[in-house]
Amino acid sequence: MNTKNTNYKLPKLASFKALVLIGLLLISIVSARAQDKKTISGTIFDSDGQPLAGATVMEKGTSNGTTADFDGNYSIETTNGSTLEISFVGFVTKPIVINNTTASPLNVTLEADMVSLDAVELVAVGYGTMRKSDLTGAISTVNSEELVKGTLSSTEQALQGKVAGLTVVQGTGDPSSGATMRLRGGTSLTASNNPLIVIDGIPGVDINQVQPNDIASVDVLKDASATAIYGSRGANGVIIITTKSKAAGFSVSYSGISGISFASNHLDMLSANQWRSYVRGNETVGAIDYGADTDWQKELERAAYRRSHTLSMSAGGENSGMRSSITYFDNEGIVKTTGLQRLSGNINVHQFALDKKIRFDVGLFATIDKWHPLDYRIFERAFNLNPTIPVYDENGNFTEVGGTLYENPVEILTHRTTDDKRNRLLGYFKTEFNFTPALKGVVNLSLENNAHTGNTYKPSTAVLEGRTEGGYAQKVYDEYTNMQLEAYLSYTKEFGKHMLNAMGGYSYLENTYEGFGAQRSGFETDLFEYNNLGAGQDYRLGDVYSYKGKSNLVSFYARANYSYDSRYMVTATVREDGSSRFGDNNKWGFFPSASMAWNIANEEFMDGTNNWLNQLKLRGGYGVTGNQDGIGEYKSLSILGVGQDSYYDPATDSWKLAYSPTQNPNPDLKWESTEQFNVGLDFGLFGRITGSLEWYSKTTKDLLYTYQVPQPPYLVGTMLANVGELSNKGIELTLNANIINNDKFKWDANLNLSSNEQKIEKLSNQVYETDVIYSGSLHGLSGMSNQFSQIIKEGYPVGTFWGYESSGLDENGAFILSEEKTDIGDIQPSLNVGIGMNFTYDNFDFSFSGYGMFGQDVLNATNMMLYDPNRLPAYNVPDDFLDSGITSDPTYSSYWVEDASFFRLQNVTFGYTVPMDKVFSKLRLYLMGENLAVFTGYNGVDPEVDMTGLADPGLDRFNNYPRPTTVSFGLNITLKN
Repeated sequence: MNTKNTNYKLPKLASFKALVLIGLLLISIVSARAQDKKTISGTIFDSDGQPLAGATVMEKGTSNGTTADFDGNYSIETTNGSTLEISFVGFVTKPIVINNTTASPLNVTLEADMVSLDAVELVAVGYGTMRKSDLTGAISTVNSEELVKGTLSSTEQALQGKVAGLTVVQGTGDPSSGATMRLRGGTSLTASNNPLIVIDGIPGVDINQVQPNDIASVDVLKDASATAIYGSRGANGVIIITTKSKAAGFSVSYSGISGISFASNHLDMLSANQWRSYVRGNETVGAIDYGADTDWQKELERAAYRRSHTLSMSAGGENSGMRSSITYFDNEGIVKTTGLQRLSGNINVHQFALDKKIRFDVGLFATIDKWHPLDYRIFERAFNLNPTIPVYDENGNFTEVGGTLYENPVEILTHRTTDDKRNRLLGYFKTEFNFTPALKGVVNLSLENNAHTGNTYKPSTAVLEGRTEGGYAQKVYDEYTNMQLEAYLSYTKEFGKHMLNAMGGYSYLENTYEGFGAQRSGFETDLFEYNNLGAGQDYRLGDVYSYKGKSNLVSFYARANYSYDSRYMVTATVREDGSSRFGDNNKWGFFPSASMAWNIANEEFMDGTNNWLNQLKLRGGYGVTGNQDGIGEYKSLSILGVGQDSYYDPATDSWKLAYSPTQNPNPDLKWESTEQFNVGLDFGLFGRITGSLEWYSKTTKDLLYTYQVPQPPYLVGTMLANVGELSNKGIELTLNANIINNDKFKWDANLNLSSNEQKIEKLSNQVYETDVIYSGSLHGLSGMSNQFSQIIKEGYPVGTFWGYESSGLDENGAFILSEEKTDIGDIQPSLNVGIGMNFTYDNFDFSFSGYGMFGQDVLNATNMMLYDPNRLPAYNVPDDFLDSGITSDPTYSSYWVEDASFFRLQNVTFGYTVPMDKVFSKLRLYLMGENLAVFTGYNGVDPEVDMTGLADPGLDRFNNYPRPTTVSFGLNITLKN
């Protein structure tokens, strides 16, 4: 028994020992593995430093993973030697190998995937957003990083050269002067041609309500299928600005830039020594040498300082968020006394309620601008004056020499007071309610106020109006207020491969404007300046005026988008506008549109191209939009006004001013309507190149213009009526390339090209007739009273120069001219170009951007006046006039119409981002140059001339405020918790 028991127990003991050994071995293995395990945590950001909520962190080859929370934070347990893959839809997946040196927190920045981002990137389309991949209309997007940087005095400049088809022209270097925008050519003769501006869902506001530093993205709606949702205000295109409001955690940012500016170019006039050499060499009789050496252009100028400081703060959590900023901008003009000071601030707050079923948004923007308006007559005087005349005489007073247009320009510039101020305010309260996951309602209440005051005083000792008036003072005030209500419902639902989005809404706009002005002259003292108009003793009819008006716009609109399997997409839009501006017979306007898209790249037969063709989408659309800005208030009504006639009132035994008709009624008055076809192709190649190609054709009908009418039957000799037609046709190309993208070095580039052809199709009908409209007035130039340089005529573009063709000079220096006037050029560019490149190496970055316009003509009226053989010796001339051989008096002809094509090196920036010990901080230093070079054959100060209006578009007429070249140093700091 014992033996049996022993024999039995021995194997059991051996097994037990074996189990113990195996257990110890497993424990040691597990212990060793436990020592390799580690917890990695951190935050995932996009390239803008915004947290990516919902980003995925996976251990490669396993099911071990997690997702980032609302603030982009994550935590995962892994082991040394493993690889974590951090991914998010629309971004390039980033692998990270974990080893002993991997520290926690591990913060990760994901770069956007240029192609796949289209599937998730949201684009503002008017009263909502759509995925970029689902768009059927022509829409271009510019994010905050792509906007033009620098010391910009107007927000329009931030878009210069950035969007194909959008022309932004800064016609002067004056910092208080804004830029003009044209999208796919002008559509009106008398109304505004500027695109409709929408800021955070509020249409029709001043673009300078928001500052460039506060912009998150800009979506430019180009074709009628995209803009028809804005009806009678969408004919010139729509620019939708979304401001920065996203907040997660807490951060404070500072952005500052300071620089110095100087004139980039001058007209090369005779110096004092050149003038003296001419007088001696020609034995000129009557020439007076005043003994000085004065460069009158430079006497008006200075080295100007620019500075801009922006402080912003954001804070947010899962249910609320806030962002605010304040900016101080001081831009001295390179012409003395000019400049622009701006103080602006904004705050955006959002709050969720009822388990995120309700979202409230409150926004407030405020801006105060101060500047000193310039009397542009100083430039003509600076070109006229003899360079030997001193600025000041021996007594320290301004030198005065008699002569026509011969006043001392420094005196005109400095010996008077002009102070202007503009206050802008924009506020909104927006409520979104999610009735169901598919159905959402939005109500947006907004108010915009824009108030301007102007003050001028010319002392009794000042030349021009000061002395003749015995002192002259003026005060003006103008203000407008827009109150708007936007209310709409949107429904979005996916049914398998089907996606439907539909919305419908109501809009109400009330615009009120008012103003007044007063002026007086005949002051006994200059001490009051413009602050005591009552002290002026001379009063004349018209010295005091005031006005007030109001208009209303009521609208109903709807849009439906349908998509099948992300391959076939259809969009339809309708809007009906009722406006108090329209005549009784046309109170309501109807604006429909439709568009379709085919995502060819998603078809099965394209599977073999996936390795190189990432995107191929064909789009087409048609729509009708309107422009009511040319009508103005009360233009359809009969109006009486005070004229120069008087009548005798026996009741008071006095003569009184009589009221008489000043405007004929027109019950048929209505909006200008623009029909537009658009075909587009979006493409993506090799995962690195994206682009779009567009062709459009648009025709504007019912153009507004004031026509001559017979008296009788009409009481007034003019009538505003809808008659003409104008066409624009063009193509656009946009290219974006991510050329190199690795951990150390990145290189991306962008290019946009556009070409537009414009033509007047019709000017008359059976009731209202005109063969030609004259524009581009030359009145005021020597020998050219009542002359015009341009015509508006059927078959020609707006801004066509009409004059004598010159074939040069004959042997006697006289102009050889054609017998008849003809087309000698036009102001329309045939090609617009924008280009930019960005390079990043480690912590260094370098970028440049530029834009150009080609094919447009400019009348160099400045040279036309200065190249006059009768000017010397009393008046100055350009130094190359002496070799020109010209002996004829100034004559308007093609000799002075120049090709003003140019390319401008807009911005060059070199920066360095300092590595920081605190992982939630950022410090970047940079050096920037603006307007460093202009490549052109134009002979004026600058080829970029204002092209707007009918008065003097494309005329370089002594409006020679030089465009500055600026060198700046900048600093960006961001602190996050």
